[in-house]
Amino acid sequence: MIEAWTWPTPNGHKVHIALEELALPYTVIPVHIGAGEQFKPEFLAITPNHRIPAIVDRDGPGGKPLALFESGAILIYLAEKAGRLIPAAPAARYACLQWLMFQMGGVGPMFGQYGHFHHYAAERLAYPMERYANEVARLHRVLEKRLSDAEYLAGDHYSIADIATFPWLRFPERRGIDFDDYPAVKRWFQSIAARPAVQRGVAVLADRQRQGSMTDAEREVLFGKTQFQTR
Repeated sequence: MIEAWTWPTPNGHKVHIALEELALPYTVIPVHIGAGEQFKPEFLAITPNHRIPAIVDRDGPGGKPLALFESGAILIYLAEKAGRLIPAAPAARYACLQWLMFQMGGVGPMFGQYGHFHHYAAERLAYPMERYANEVARLHRVLEKRLSDAEYLAGDHYSIADIATFPWLRFPERRGIDFDDYPAVKRWFQSIAARPAVQRGVAVLADRQRQGSMTDAEREVLFGKTQFQTR
């Protein structure tokens, strides 16, 4: 059994979707990041980085428990454990890993910074708002070019590269994006959104998602000094 220590964020949904697609048995352990549960000792014992998601596979390599953090590493591990959603042939495998790293190093961080400065920062600053809006648009253009030439990010077959990227492209209006401007991205997004396992994955902990504006207490936990304390 795999324990998914998680919360309904784009990075959390990557793992939920992968577990559903791969039909691996798992149990969900919610980590309420707005309430600071990511700083609890039991979670820090799994990931010193105090970020979700993390997993504990009670039947890891050699039958021993394995704790793992970083969503990209988790996706690779789960795909290799199940023997699906990551190509075996070297060239195709590296294409998959290339687009997975594109999400990890580009889409996730840049979209996250857009969200912070446009929606959560206490002060609205023109320079970072413009910078990250431009970068979000640029990344969509990269995806559009790729998906105009290939059905999926890694090529002809659906893979963990698509699973990693899809949750970050949900709710494009929050980033000032109109999918009609990116028809290949729109085609790809709609095809993945229609997958039953994806629908089950994004439904995980959906009832726990924050409603309404972020409170001052949540803002302090997520963006203030709390996260920088020595632990």
